[in-house]
Amino acid sequence: RQLSFCSSSKSLMSSFSAKENPLLASWSSCEFELPPFDLIKPQHYKDAISLGFSQHLKEIKDIAEVADEPNFDNTIAAYDRAGGVLTRVLNVFHNQCSSNVNPDLQSVELAMAGPLAEHDSVVITFPGVFPRVAAVYDSLRSSDCTLNPEQIRLTERIHLDFIRAGAKFSPESQLSYKRIVMRLAELMTQFAQNVLADEASYTLELTSQQLGGLPTDLIDGAKQAATERKLPSDTYAITLSRSLVEPFLTYSDHRDLREKAWRAWISRGQLDPARDNAPLIAEILALRLEQAQMHGYDSYAAYATADTMAKTTDAVMDLLLKVWEPAKLACNKEKVVIQQFIRSEEGAGADFELQPWDWRFYAEKIRQTRYNLDAAELKPYFSLPKMCEAIFDCAQRLFGLKFVYRPDLKSYHPDVQTYEVWEADAEGKEFLRAIFLHDNFSRSNKQGGAWMSEYRTQSRNFTIDSDFAVRADADGTKTVIPVIVNNNNFCKAPEGQPTLLSFDDAVTLFHEFGHGMHGMLSDVTYQRLAGTSVLRDFVELPSQLFEHWLSQPEVLKKYAHHFETGEAIPDELIARLKASQCFNNGFDTVEYLSSALVDQSLHQQVSIPSDFSVSDFEKQELDRLSMPEGMIMRHRPTHFLHLFSCSSYASAYYVYLWAEVLDADGFDAFLEKGDIFDPEVASRLRQFIYSTGNSIEPSQAFRSFRGRDPVVEPMLKKKSLL
Repeated sequence: RQLSFCSSSKSLMSSFSAKENPLLASWSSCEFELPPFDLIKPQHYKDAISLGFSQHLKEIKDIAEVADEPNFDNTIAAYDRAGGVLTRVLNVFHNQCSSNVNPDLQSVELAMAGPLAEHDSVVITFPGVFPRVAAVYDSLRSSDCTLNPEQIRLTERIHLDFIRAGAKFSPESQLSYKRIVMRLAELMTQFAQNVLADEASYTLELTSQQLGGLPTDLIDGAKQAATERKLPSDTYAITLSRSLVEPFLTYSDHRDLREKAWRAWISRGQLDPARDNAPLIAEILALRLEQAQMHGYDSYAAYATADTMAKTTDAVMDLLLKVWEPAKLACNKEKVVIQQFIRSEEGAGADFELQPWDWRFYAEKIRQTRYNLDAAELKPYFSLPKMCEAIFDCAQRLFGLKFVYRPDLKSYHPDVQTYEVWEADAEGKEFLRAIFLHDNFSRSNKQGGAWMSEYRTQSRNFTIDSDFAVRADADGTKTVIPVIVNNNNFCKAPEGQPTLLSFDDAVTLFHEFGHGMHGMLSDVTYQRLAGTSVLRDFVELPSQLFEHWLSQPEVLKKYAHHFETGEAIPDELIARLKASQCFNNGFDTVEYLSSALVDQSLHQQVSIPSDFSVSDFEKQELDRLSMPEGMIMRHRPTHFLHLFSCSSYASAYYVYLWAEVLDADGFDAFLEKGDIFDPEVASRLRQFIYSTGNSIEPSQAFRSFRGRDPVVEPMLKKKSLL
């Protein structure tokens, strides 16, 4: 993916004015060539994407018609470099569809889903291109191959991309395959839009008499949500934003309201019959199976897993089931404790069985009783500004990065903060490493969850003359400066007050910033291998690994300061926090693992009946797994965006656990040194994990960092399952 253009694209940019179409005009007047967000309107995208299609196909045609014999430069590197205009437009388009959408933009998104998928198919099947790619790939086995390891890796990956997209199919099969991917794109886009509509439309309105048990910051957030939705002044609102609904389920004294909020929360994607995602899931699963079987696989899971570190569904299931049984045992023990607590604390009237809308509430009560820890007691020490200081400081101490806030740089929303990211070379000379956008607050027009993305990807494979979009390295090589964005969905505090995070929110902040550094520290030549363009079960390693620094006393004492008094978090509160972290671990693990196991079962099917019911399948599968009573999946299928809004995590939700094996073992490298910022370990971490992208096979990358293959014991110990 590439923002910077080849010279013909540069000429194309100069032929448009910002008034005609800002997506196609030169951005050289914008500092760092950031997109002119204030000028871009939904009506600009279709024309810009269409022109991007034409320009990309012209570049692909040029590759196919090169008179010289295929070689790395005229085929593989040229293919990696092609499509700059289209990628520049799509980086803005896709990011805005996720972070700052409106009905007009959603209409464009839905209308363009099929054509975008069709364009990818046209590129893959363009006459004459794949034979050239295959010729270069075949030459790798030659004794006189002179390509370096990164060039070999790029050739292998691009060749595999073509194969997995149907390049070897007959013309008739390619047409069928194109039909499948186009329809899948439309269905997945509609799925995501349905979930967003449900989340935006639902509000649980509360009166002041219904706030019992809620901490002050949650009440403030509910008031802010009501104000944003223009509800009466004496009303409070709980929306389906995770930053509001989960705390409500944790603290509300009103069991009937907890149930009401919980039922809405788990019904996203089905709240309105006109937006029911169940039939979309059935069609998506059938098309994915057809897609996989065209490639010779029995199931979609087998097809998807073939290009991962795990390689096979057997390896995936082995890991999931290894943790599932002890996690279930721990969860059932927790359930007994909670049920006993209900009957002892709630009196004679507490004759109800523990239900899903009770679990968080009573688990928090037990946490307060057993560990003398109220999660709300922690929040004053975890203000968003201080936690941002913490992530930036950890990045500086580990990797030498310096973040400079630029309030004058306006982005696509007033909440977004823009930073220059600097570091020093071996001679102490500072240079611009990246631009970082931080979009932390939930909005009704923003996709739920948290994620990292890019507006521009690091690369050295381009032709461009701008001094802003590129930097000159010490050896004279020019490198595209990446533009990275982190999206969170924290509940914004009222004007003039700092946003306070739960400890879990702070973990999310660190997690997404770990992804962000994976993009910012990328240091490869070719964009196909840059940043997070890695195998799916490796991509969560940099993010989950960075989470570890948050819970270290050295970081907590420096940055977990009370937002009013400035007092550092007391040692005894840290001790209580650490002691409590093992509690309810069974619940957390089962909630995640059940989602991963149902994902596998859905995608390991070898046939999809015409009357397939995802609700029936979910129930049958959870019964087969002996799901603990009172528990549900973290993501029920009809709102499981990881699986059905795109294909990236389809049959791959296991990757968080796979990466947890790597991250727990990886952080032990610092603990073994007795220094969580040990320079030598940090240097290896950067060299082999954060900066290499996909230029090294991931198992070899981890082995080079750790000195050996990963072991599972640190992960099991971390989860108190060993």
